[in-house]
Amino acid sequence: MAEDDKKDDKELSEDEKLAAEWEAAMEETGGSEESDAGGREDEWAAAMAEAEGADEPGQDVRAAPMEEFTDDAGMGGSGEAPDIDVILDIPVTISMEVGNTQIPIRNLLQLNQGSVIELDRLAGEPLDVLVNGTLIAHGEVVMVNEKFGIRLTDVISPGERIKRLQK
Repeated sequence: MAEDDKKDDKELSEDEKLAAEWEAAMEETGGSEESDAGGREDEWAAAMAEAEGADEPGQDVRAAPMEEFTDDAGMGGSGEAPDIDVILDIPVTISMEVGNTQIPIRNLLQLNQGSVIELDRLAGEPLDVLVNGTLIAHGEVVMVNEKFGIRLTDVISPGERIKRLQK
């Protein structure tokens, strides 16, 4: 480098040096940012036009190969039953619902000891048995060793549970 170039480099700030290097690099490549972006847009437009033209007769368009799944695909393909032991220790919440109702917040705030809330069930109707909020059975209250329990009177079939979840 010449003596003047060294002096000029010392007088330029770091930002100015980087800007000058960037300009020099862009000149070497023969373009600027704007023309580069325009080139990308042109390539994109050409690709889109080519894709649109693929619907015309004479173009080679075919479906992508897809793997066919069978009923035993989730079982490792060996025909063995899935290992249910994996999920047996997962905890779930089981609850019994006597009934429910909706009331305005105004009435909720007026409740005090001795207030009666009317539910949507008749006396003697079976309770709902819920597992993680999903109805699985109906039952009646029983006393076992001075503790409350529930005797299941009707268990909802898995198919019916799925139908209820899809609603």
